[in-house]
Parts: sequence; structure tokens; C-alpha cells
Amino acid sequence: MIPIPQSTTRPTRRSVLRGGAALTLAGGVGAFAGGALTPAEQAAAAGAIDLDVLYIGAHPDDEAWALAAFGQWHEFHDQEAGVITVTRGEGGGNAVGLEEGPELGVIREAEERTAVGIAGIRHVFNLDAVDFYYTLSAPLTQEVWGEKAVLSRIIRVVRATRPDVIVTMNPSAVEGNHGNHQQAARFALEAYLMAGREDVFPEHFDEGLKPFSPARILRSGSDGTGGTGPDAVADGFEPTVASDLVFGAWNGTESAEHGTRWSALLDESIRSYATQGWTVNPPSPTDPAKIPVAWFTLLDSRTPLADPTSGDEAALRGASLPSAKGGLPEGTRLEITADAFEVVPGVPFTVEVTSRAARSALPRAEVALETPKGWSVEGRTSLGTIAKGRSATARLTVTPASDAETRTAVQLTATLRCRRGEGRNVLPLQVSGPVRAGLAPRSEIAQFLDWTDDLGMQRLDALVPTQHALGSGLTRTLDVEARNLTDEARSADVELTLPAGITADPATLTVASIPAHGTKTVQVTLENTDASLPTANRAPHGGVYPVTVRTVSDGTAHMEKQGLVLVPRLVAKPSDEVAVDGRRKDGEYPGDPIDVGTLWEGAEVTAADASGSAWVTFDEEALHVFVHVVDDTEGTVLGADDNKQRFRTDSVEIMIDPRGDSESTASTFILGILPDTLAADGASAGVAAGRDHDQHQGALAKTAPGVRVASRISDPYEGYDLEATIPFDALPNGIYPEHIGLNVVVYDSDTQDRTGQSRIGWSTFPGVQADPFRWGVLQLPQADAGDDAPQDPVIPNTAARSVESAQSIIQSAADGVGLGGRPDLGRSVLSIHDVHSSGDRVRARVRSRRGGTLRVLAWDGERRLGRAKEVEVRAGRSTRVSFAIEAPKGGSSARHRIVLAASLEDSDGATAAATAKA
Repeated sequence: MIPIPQSTTRPTRRSVLRGGAALTLAGGVGAFAGGALTPAEQAAAAGAIDLDVLYIGAHPDDEAWALAAFGQWHEFHDQEAGVITVTRGEGGGNAVGLEEGPELGVIREAEERTAVGIAGIRHVFNLDAVDFYYTLSAPLTQEVWGEKAVLSRIIRVVRATRPDVIVTMNPSAVEGNHGNHQQAARFALEAYLMAGREDVFPEHFDEGLKPFSPARILRSGSDGTGGTGPDAVADGFEPTVASDLVFGAWNGTESAEHGTRWSALLDESIRSYATQGWTVNPPSPTDPAKIPVAWFTLLDSRTPLADPTSGDEAALRGASLPSAKGGLPEGTRLEITADAFEVVPGVPFTVEVTSRAARSALPRAEVALETPKGWSVEGRTSLGTIAKGRSATARLTVTPASDAETRTAVQLTATLRCRRGEGRNVLPLQVSGPVRAGLAPRSEIAQFLDWTDDLGMQRLDALVPTQHALGSGLTRTLDVEARNLTDEARSADVELTLPAGITADPATLTVASIPAHGTKTVQVTLENTDASLPTANRAPHGGVYPVTVRTVSDGTAHMEKQGLVLVPRLVAKPSDEVAVDGRRKDGEYPGDPIDVGTLWEGAEVTAADASGSAWVTFDEEALHVFVHVVDDTEGTVLGADDNKQRFRTDSVEIMIDPRGDSESTASTFILGILPDTLAADGASAGVAAGRDHDQHQGALAKTAPGVRVASRISDPYEGYDLEATIPFDALPNGIYPEHIGLNVVVYDSDTQDRTGQSRIGWSTFPGVQADPFRWGVLQLPQADAGDDAPQDPVIPNTAARSVESAQSIIQSAADGVGLGGRPDLGRSVLSIHDVHSSGDRVRARVRSRRGGTLRVLAWDGERRLGRAKEVEVRAGRSTRVSFAIEAPKGGSSARHRIVLAASLEDSDGATAAATAKA
């Protein structure tokens, strides 16, 4: 385990992203398992790879749903794609074995290489960052991974492989979006924007790399409505945000190379991710009309765009593929920018349209700007002849209509026409009132909004919710921020409208003297006056109560639609009678139970299938929780040595936020409990528990030795009872008795394949296990408050190292690139001789010209069969190794596939690699 790395002195993000400061890797590399470059990165630096498309994700399998598109782009348009995976996914579950940590990471690396290989992808760049646990927090992810270290590696790969198109995940802090996914996508956007700058990681240029600006960046996925079947792309996509531009590639395209549809090949790829339980995923439809489309949302483009309905490859046209007939010459750049994202009715702003000619001049270039009805455009639109390699810019003054509807997404379209063709690009904007006000966002959302502002990518804010939680029957004081979007100080009248049963005090107010382009903050108190209102997702609209903030300044109104989640509340009663034995006896748990039977994710369930109740009490020393679960079918009973990732089968999690103010689970306590486990002989080993995805996950003996658990399973099986005592001193902070965050959730499995089907609980929202602000409120009226002394999070240090990955070693031995990006000692430093394989053992002599740590592994092309004990070797000596190996798949007839892979790591971190047939 490692603590979260502390930040170091560095230029501000704003100064770096806006070009006001250089960005280098000096001052630390963050939480990586090893040095500066992975083998694939150094191969790229050597100029061996030239990509058209580069996918950037967080884990092996993140690229999965785009693979049918990548495959057909490769088959029909010769597009070479690669994948960056920031982690090896070793923090995820394992549905097929007991491996975890680095061992699981190596398995998932192999799964990914197999899956993407079906789509013709040969280049996978594992960046060796740690996959710590499931979180919805991008800031926590950034802190754990190390900001500059990961960004430097991504930009190095971009500069080395020079992809025209980057595809990534959703960077937005929308509800339920994995924090690792958000952060990987944010790094991808930063790389897209900064890889072409000479002041960003200039040390890369000492490696022979050059600045490079990709032409386009897309998000895999979309928000809105699109059809299925072969005509879906031509029919178009209706986005939720009107200014979004969405491209598609139909998965059902026939593959001449493979003799089947790409949807079937996608199924094959999906099944390759076996550790994630995806072998049981249902296949794609066979009816062509029902086969889905892979949709891609445009994030930004520096080149002319194709009509999204023009074909399955339209997302690439003008970037990695030439524009269609009549388009601008290949390589032409066409960019459109504005000096503001939010524009005000009747207030002028500046738009710049810039074009750069590539291999030939653009004669008699003329710009046309398409705007919404009633808007005006002024300025010179003629660019003359743009010479080869030169740029020209049209600066235009645009004035929105004075009656333009506010809180509306709009799209400006710039068209460049010249004698050699024409092309277009788009610019999304938002029309806002001169002053807009709303509830101030939570800290993590505010950080995201600041980041998009720094990048000039505020278009990503559109679907990010400003939501706060209010306990049932409670009050809460919140900030209201009024933002002035104009060049002069203004005042505004603000009115809050809430549903019946929730009030604001004051509901109307005047905010005076808001500075030009500044903000002013006032406070309101919200109260749930009707405690009978349904809580969590038992309420309408997925549990989000609408909050409307209407702002009027100088007669122009702006309406901001926000949300409030009403979470359940429990006032617990004390008890001195609790005995942890899995039985709830009279007097032990005074007070009413809470219902933990509401579905929050997965397949629908009836009360007979899966439901439950929980009781909570406390004494001076501890919190006590009793959970009764009704379950009609018992899932897999895991082995006692497989007490982890308990969501794979029937289990319960008890989640505690000691002070009710955590932004992520890194400051919480989460106890996962299995009602039964199996001993090695198949007999019951009883209840098992541990902490998971919290401040210090791991076995209770190490992380919370004072916790006690017990269980009782009905016979015949109709469910189970669990009981837990959690000492207050086991929590990561002192309690605030008036507002402890609490949730109790039940994972239900009705199968024997170590996969769960349904998740039910008390405070229920999608992804709630990683979102403590939406947990319920526990009040302990007679308990003493604890000191506010938060413990630092302890993060699992489970990343696989390249010196221990046979796949990486084999690659390094072939291309001469140092393992894990460390300096390469040369091909002659390490060699394997006298290999002899007999039965279940392999023997060899390894000669090393340098001293260091020697590792030797056996690999059969799919998995590691065995490894020798690590040894320290001296320079110029030979070392004999002998170790047991498993039989390769296919038995003795497959022994010819076995490869010995050896790595040497010296005291300075430099490496060497060698391979030999066994």
C-alpha cells in the first residue's frame, strides 16, 4: 500500500493550458510502478509506429465497445489504430480465478491484446499506473496517478505515433461516470491540445520526437437518440445537447476478411475479457435491423468535417481520411474559435476562422459563417489565396439576436470555399442571460468546471449536474453563485422554485453590484418540510427533485435547471445489549428497521427474489448493524481465500462516512461481508469480511482488527442474516453524530459464475457505492462527537511492472526498447543458453554482463506458466535457473510455443531483456 502522493510545486494548470508556462516532468513522476517509458513507447520513439487513430482509456476493456468500428475502419480504409491503457486494470474483479494485483494485471493485459487484435490493432501502450479501486472521483484519480507523469507519457506516445484522430472516453463529471474514465479522457484532451506545443514536455525532443497536433478528438459514446440497423447512420442521431455533432459506424457491416459481421467479431472481442465476467454477455442481435451503431461525439476538430450521415467512416473524413469529393485538399486545417463560450443576447463577441494550406495553396479562399436566425455577422470574409504551408484568419463580429432564447445550446458553422473545394467546421456555444445564478456546485464538480474553463472546452459542461443532497426532514444552507457575463457591473433578481415539501429561505433575493465578468455569492437555506416525500430513487426522475433558479438582469431572464437529491435519514437509538452472533434478539436493536430492498443497479427483482431490512444501534464504543436478507437463490459461495470483490456474489456492504462530508470514498469506511465461504475441502468456512474501495481497503486483520462480524444462513436456503460491530476508533475520522453518512447495500447473485445480477439498498442511485454525498444520513443523538482528525488514504500499490510481464519482456527483447521505459542496457547484456525442458520443469543458464536483479518467466503465448525465483546476479557471471511450469494449453503438442523471457534490472533502474525457446 502507498499513501496518495503529495503535490509538488508546479506551474498552475491555467497557465500551462493557456500557454503561459512550460510544462516539464521535472519534480517527480507520480505513482508509477517504474521509470519513464514503457517498451511500446520507446518503440514508438524509435519511429517504428505510425497510427491513424489512437484510443485513450483507463483500463483494459474500456475500448471494447468501439472495436467493431475500429475493425471495419482497418479492413475497409486501411486505418491503423492503437490503444493507450493507463492501467492494467488489476484493481478490478476476477470472474475466472483467484489472481489479483499484478498477476491479474498481466492477465488483463493479455485479454486486451487478444480482444483488440481481432479489430486489427497491434499496438497497445500500457502506462503502468495503478488501478486502485472503483471511484467516481477524477480528482482522487489524478492525485493517485500523478498528473504530470501520466500526461507526459500520453503526450510522448501521441508525438511518437502521430495519430490524426484521438478517441477517448467521457471526460465529464456526469452521474455515474467512473473517475478513472473521466481522468483518462481529461488527459487525452490535454494531450490533444498540448502535444503540438514546444513548451510542453520539451525533454521529449531530446529523444528525437517533435511537436504534433492531432486533427480531431472524439468521445466514444453519445447522449441522445439514435436508431439501429443499416440505415441508422444515414438517418442521423438526435443529440440531447443540440450543439453536439455525433458520428456513427454500424456494427453489422459484413467483414469480407472474416466472413461474418463485425457485430459477431465484436462479440468475440467482448468474450476475450473473461476476468470481467463478459463471457456470459448476450450476443449481438442477428436481425440486421436490431444491430446497434457505435456512436462517437465530436469533442474538437482542427480540420474540415464530413456530414455525419454520409457513411460509417465519416468521423475520420478530413482527418485520417481525405474529405469526400469536392472537399478541401488533404491536410487542410480549418478551425473556428470564439472569445466566449457563453454569449449574451444583443452583446457582440468575436469569432475567428483560421485555415492553413497543407501541400498546395488554397486560391481565392472565402469564409461564410452560418448562425441562428436573427443573429448578425460583420467583418471581412475573404482570405485571398492561402499559400502552401501558410495560414490566414477571418475575424468576425457576431451579435446574437436581442430576443435569443437563453440557456440554449447553439452551433455556428464556418464554411471555407476556394477554387479547390470547400469544407466546414462547427463551434458549439451557449446563449445565457447577462447574469446567471444557481446553487454553487460541489467541490469535485467545481474542479471540473474550472478545468473546462481553463481548456476553453466549456461545451463539456452541458450535462454535468449541479446537485446537492438533503437529508429527509432536515435543513441545509447552500451558496448561490451569481455570475456576470458582461463588461459592466450588474445587479440581478434571483428566484428559487422547488417542489412542494421543500422550501428555500429566502426564495427570492436581489444580488447587487456583481462585478464585470465576476461572481458574487449569497446563501439560502433549504428545508425538507414534508418528511413523507420519497427518498433516493424511490422519488420521481431517478430521485432528483428539480430546483429552478431564475435570474433577471436588465429585463433579460436566465433559467438554470438544477437538482436536489433527498436521501433517507435514520435516527438510531442506543443499546448496551448487542452480542455479535448473527441473531437479532429482543432489546438488542431498539427502533425501526430501514428498508434495504430498493433496486439501484442491475436486473429487476421482486421482494421474494431479493429484499431486506437493516437495524442500526450504538453504544459508547461502536456502531452495530444487523442486516436481514431475503434471497430465493444462493449465488456462488466463494472460497475463503477469495474474500475480495464481494459484489460478484451474494454479499452486503455497510458504508460509513464519519462526518458526512466526503467527496470520495477515500475518506470513508466500507465493510464488505460474505455470509458464507468455502474451505479448501469444500466445507463451510463461515462468514468473511474486509474493507473495500475506501480509506484503507484490505483484510480486516490489517485494516480494522476491532471489527466483528457474524452470519446465519437459513436452511433450507431463503436468505441470510448478518451482524457487524464497527468500533468508532476503526473509522478514518471522528464521528459527527448529527450527520454521519450511512448506506447499506445488498448484492444479489442467482448464478454460479461469480457474477452478480442485482443491487439493492437503502439510499439508492446508480453508482452510489462510490458516491458518498448520496448516502443516507445517520444521526446518533446521545453519542459524543469525535475529533476531526482525518486519516490519510492508503492506496493499493498493485500495478504490474513491465520487468515482470512476459509480454513486455518478449517485446523488449525483439525491439531493443528498455523495459518499463527505463534505459536499455543493450541486446548483448543478457542472454539465455542451454535451455532444457523436461516434464513439468524447465532449466536454463542465463548470462549477464551487468549485475542486478534477474527475473525469468515461462510464457506460452497466452499465459505465464511459471517463474524462477528472483536472484541478484553479478556482472560477467552465468546463473542457472530451474523452476516448475504448468502444462501449456494443448498439452505436450503445444510445448513448442513455450518461451523463456528474462529481464535484468540494475541498481540504476536500467534494464535488459532476452528470450529463448523452451
